[in-house]
Amino acid sequence: MRGFFAEHFDSGRRRSIVPFMIYFTSDTHFADPRVLRIDRRPFPDMAEHDVALIRNWNAIVGKDDDIWHLGDFMSAKGGDCDQLLSMLNGRKHLIIGNCDPETTTKAENWTSVQHYAELVTDEHLLVLCHFPFRTWHKMGKNSINLHGHSHGRLKPIPRQYDVGVDARALRPVTLAQLLSLP
Repeated sequence: MRGFFAEHFDSGRRRSIVPFMIYFTSDTHFADPRVLRIDRRPFPDMAEHDVALIRNWNAIVGKDDDIWHLGDFMSAKGGDCDQLLSMLNGRKHLIIGNCDPETTTKAENWTSVQHYAELVTDEHLLVLCHFPFRTWHKMGKNSINLHGHSHGRLKPIPRQYDVGVDARALRPVTLAQLLSLP
Protein backbone atom coordinates (compact mmCIF):
# COMPACT_ATOMS: atom_id res chain seq x y z
CA MET A 1 0.00 0.00 0.00
CA ARG A 2 1.98 2.97 -1.25
CA GLY A 3 -0.61 5.69 -0.65
CA PHE A 4 1.20 7.14 2.35
CA PHE A 5 3.80 9.82 2.24
CA ALA A 6 6.30 11.23 4.67
CA GLU A 7 7.99 14.56 4.31
CA HIS A 8 11.76 14.55 4.56
CA PHE A 9 14.06 17.57 4.64
CA ASP A 10 17.48 17.55 3.03
CA SER A 11 19.77 19.75 5.17
CA GLY A 12 16.81 22.03 5.79
CA ARG A 13 16.90 23.36 2.24
CA ARG A 14 14.83 21.07 0.10
CA ARG A 15 11.71 19.09 0.89
CA SER A 16 10.92 15.85 -0.85
CA ILE A 17 7.93 13.60 -0.39
CA VAL A 18 8.93 9.97 0.01
CA PRO A 19 6.41 7.11 0.09
CA PHE A 20 6.52 4.69 2.99
CA MET A 21 4.69 1.50 3.78
CA ILE A 22 2.50 0.58 6.71
CA TYR A 23 2.76 -2.93 8.11
CA PHE A 24 0.85 -4.84 10.76
CA THR A 25 1.80 -7.72 13.02
CA SER A 26 0.95 -9.15 16.41
CA ASP A 27 1.71 -11.85 18.95
CA THR A 28 5.46 -12.12 18.36
CA HIS A 29 5.89 -13.12 22.02
CA PHE A 30 9.65 -12.58 21.89
CA ALA A 31 11.45 -14.50 24.69
CA ASP A 32 8.27 -16.34 25.72
CA PRO A 33 8.89 -20.11 25.51
CA ARG A 34 5.17 -20.90 25.84
CA VAL A 35 4.65 -20.11 22.14
CA LEU A 36 6.89 -22.99 21.11
CA ARG A 37 4.60 -25.40 22.90
CA ILE A 38 1.16 -23.79 22.73
CA ASP A 39 1.36 -22.41 19.19
CA ARG A 40 3.69 -25.09 17.87
CA ARG A 41 6.05 -22.64 16.25
CA PRO A 42 8.71 -24.53 14.28
CA PHE A 43 11.79 -23.72 16.34
CA PRO A 44 13.87 -25.84 18.74
CA ASP A 45 14.39 -22.96 21.18
CA MET A 46 13.60 -19.30 21.80
CA ALA A 47 16.93 -18.07 20.51
CA GLU A 48 16.20 -19.44 17.03
CA HIS A 49 12.57 -18.27 17.28
CA ASP A 50 13.55 -14.70 18.12
CA VAL A 51 16.31 -14.51 15.49
CA ALA A 52 13.90 -15.77 12.80
CA LEU A 53 11.18 -13.26 13.73
CA ILE A 54 13.69 -10.39 13.78
CA ARG A 55 15.06 -11.50 10.39
CA ASN A 56 11.54 -11.80 8.90
CA TRP A 57 10.56 -8.36 10.25
CA ASN A 58 13.68 -6.60 8.94
CA ALA A 59 13.50 -8.32 5.54
CA ILE A 60 10.08 -6.72 4.99
CA VAL A 61 9.91 -3.52 7.03
CA GLY A 62 12.16 -0.64 6.00
CA LYS A 63 13.69 1.94 8.33
CA ASP A 64 11.21 4.63 7.21
CA ASP A 65 8.13 2.39 7.26
CA ASP A 66 5.48 2.35 9.97
CA ILE A 67 4.65 -0.90 11.70
CA TRP A 68 1.73 -1.42 14.04
CA HIS A 69 2.28 -4.24 16.51
CA LEU A 70 -1.14 -5.26 17.81
CA GLY A 71 -0.02 -6.61 21.14
CA ASP A 72 1.87 -9.34 22.96
CA PHE A 73 5.29 -8.14 21.88
CA MET A 74 7.66 -9.77 24.39
CA SER A 75 7.90 -11.50 27.74
CA ALA A 76 8.83 -9.50 30.84
CA LYS A 77 11.67 -12.00 31.29
CA GLY A 78 12.99 -11.21 27.82
CA GLY A 79 15.39 -8.49 28.86
CA ASP A 80 15.56 -4.91 27.64
CA CYS A 81 12.60 -4.06 25.39
CA ASP A 82 14.30 -0.93 24.04
CA GLN A 83 17.30 -3.01 22.99
CA LEU A 84 15.03 -5.40 21.05
CA LEU A 85 13.10 -2.50 19.51
CA SER A 86 16.38 -0.95 18.34
CA MET A 87 17.11 -4.16 16.40
CA LEU A 88 13.83 -3.91 14.46
CA ASN A 89 13.27 -1.65 11.45
CA GLY A 90 10.55 0.95 11.19
CA ARG A 91 8.62 3.41 13.31
CA LYS A 92 7.00 1.05 15.79
CA HIS A 93 3.51 1.61 17.23
CA LEU A 94 2.17 -0.64 19.97
CA ILE A 95 -1.45 -1.57 20.54
CA ILE A 96 -1.27 -3.06 24.03
CA GLY A 97 -2.09 -6.76 24.35
CA ASN A 98 -2.99 -8.88 27.35
CA CYS A 99 0.60 -10.17 27.67
CA ASP A 100 2.40 -6.82 27.41
CA PRO A 101 4.07 -5.99 30.75
CA GLU A 102 4.96 -2.49 31.84
CA THR A 103 8.56 -3.15 30.75
CA THR A 104 7.16 -3.31 27.20
CA THR A 105 4.53 -0.55 27.35
CA LYS A 106 6.92 1.94 29.00
CA ALA A 107 9.80 1.30 26.60
CA GLU A 108 11.06 4.53 25.00
CA ASN A 109 11.57 3.24 21.45
CA TRP A 110 7.86 3.02 20.62
CA THR A 111 6.57 5.83 18.41
CA SER A 112 3.17 5.45 20.08
CA VAL A 113 1.49 3.19 22.65
CA GLN A 114 -2.26 2.78 23.10
CA HIS A 115 -4.96 0.17 23.64
CA TYR A 116 -6.94 1.04 20.51
CA ALA A 117 -6.43 3.09 17.38
CA GLU A 118 -8.26 4.02 14.22
CA LEU A 119 -6.35 4.80 11.03
CA VAL A 120 -7.63 6.16 7.76
CA THR A 121 -5.67 4.75 4.83
CA ASP A 122 -6.60 5.61 1.28
CA GLU A 123 -10.33 4.78 1.35
CA HIS A 124 -10.29 2.46 4.38
CA LEU A 125 -10.99 3.06 8.04
CA LEU A 126 -8.93 0.58 10.06
CA VAL A 127 -9.94 -0.29 13.61
CA LEU A 128 -6.90 -1.66 15.47
CA CYS A 129 -7.05 -3.56 18.74
CA HIS A 130 -5.27 -6.58 20.18
CA PHE A 131 -8.61 -8.33 20.63
CA PRO A 132 -10.94 -9.23 17.75
CA PHE A 133 -14.31 -7.50 17.88
CA ARG A 134 -17.72 -8.95 17.18
CA THR A 135 -18.75 -5.48 15.96
CA TRP A 136 -16.63 -2.36 15.50
CA HIS A 137 -16.84 1.32 14.61
CA LYS A 138 -18.40 1.91 11.17
CA MET A 139 -18.59 -1.83 10.54
CA GLY A 140 -21.65 -1.24 8.35
CA LYS A 141 -19.69 1.30 6.30
CA ASN A 142 -16.91 -1.09 5.25
CA SER A 143 -14.39 -0.32 7.99
CA ILE A 144 -11.86 -3.07 8.69
CA ASN A 145 -10.91 -4.60 12.04
CA LEU A 146 -7.29 -5.72 12.40
CA HIS A 147 -6.43 -7.73 15.52
CA GLY A 148 -4.17 -10.29 17.10
CA HIS A 149 -4.73 -12.45 20.19
CA SER A 150 -6.33 -15.48 18.48
CA HIS A 151 -3.10 -16.92 16.99
CA GLY A 152 -4.86 -17.85 13.72
CA ARG A 153 -7.52 -19.96 15.43
CA LEU A 154 -10.54 -17.70 14.95
CA LYS A 155 -12.92 -18.31 12.06
CA PRO A 156 -12.61 -15.30 9.73
CA ILE A 157 -15.51 -12.93 9.20
CA PRO A 158 -15.77 -10.30 6.46
CA ARG A 159 -13.48 -7.27 6.88
CA GLN A 160 -11.77 -8.69 9.98
CA TYR A 161 -8.17 -9.92 9.82
CA ASP A 162 -5.84 -11.57 12.34
CA VAL A 163 -2.42 -9.99 11.73
CA GLY A 164 -0.65 -12.19 14.27
CA VAL A 165 2.50 -13.98 13.18
CA ASP A 166 0.86 -17.39 13.61
CA ALA A 167 -1.75 -16.45 11.00
CA ARG A 168 0.72 -14.68 8.65
CA ALA A 169 3.70 -17.01 8.12
CA LEU A 170 5.64 -15.35 10.98
CA ARG A 171 5.87 -12.05 9.05
CA PRO A 172 4.41 -8.54 9.11
CA VAL A 173 1.77 -7.87 6.43
CA THR A 174 0.31 -4.92 4.56
CA LEU A 175 -3.35 -4.09 4.22
CA ALA A 176 -3.12 -4.84 0.49
CA GLN A 177 -1.90 -8.35 1.28
CA LEU A 178 -4.79 -8.88 3.67
CA LEU A 179 -7.36 -7.56 1.22
CA SER A 180 -6.08 -9.89 -1.51
CA LEU A 181 -6.84 -12.99 0.59
CA PRO A 182 -9.66 -15.21 -0.69
